[in-house]
Amino acid sequence: MIAVLNGVNLNMLGQRDPAQYGTLTLTELETQVYAWAAERSLTARCFQTNHEGAFVDHIHECRGWASGVILNPGAWTHYAYAIRDALEIVAVPKVEVHLSDIAAREEWRRHSVIADVVDHSISGRGAEGYRDALDWLREAIASA
Repeated sequence: MIAVLNGVNLNMLGQRDPAQYGTLTLTELETQVYAWAAERSLTARCFQTNHEGAFVDHIHECRGWASGVILNPGAWTHYAYAIRDALEIVAVPKVEVHLSDIAAREEWRRHSVIADVVDHSISGRGAEGYRDALDWLREAIASA
């Protein structure tokens, strides 16, 4: 089972700056993730919240059932050390995904406080980044 965790403001996909984040809604993105997972003989469980504590709680819960984690914390990427610390506890492969290319955006978006506790990062590929993350996790799990 792959945990797919989407953070703050991702519930506004489809309404928020389509040039940066695309036109898919969160529901459409999750539907696509479920289909991509099934094509790879994986099962995904998607979760989204705008509450940092709920995000941390869900990361903790993943320890009991997830074989891999895909996460897009949104703006929490840049300052949420509580999320970083929670990820450090989860001993499964983890992939950080960002719809936009954070390295080409505002200076404050270029730093990820979770970069050193994830195993792989994908940025700027839009929804396709989630597919790439599933591919990476499938290989990581198979070779573990």
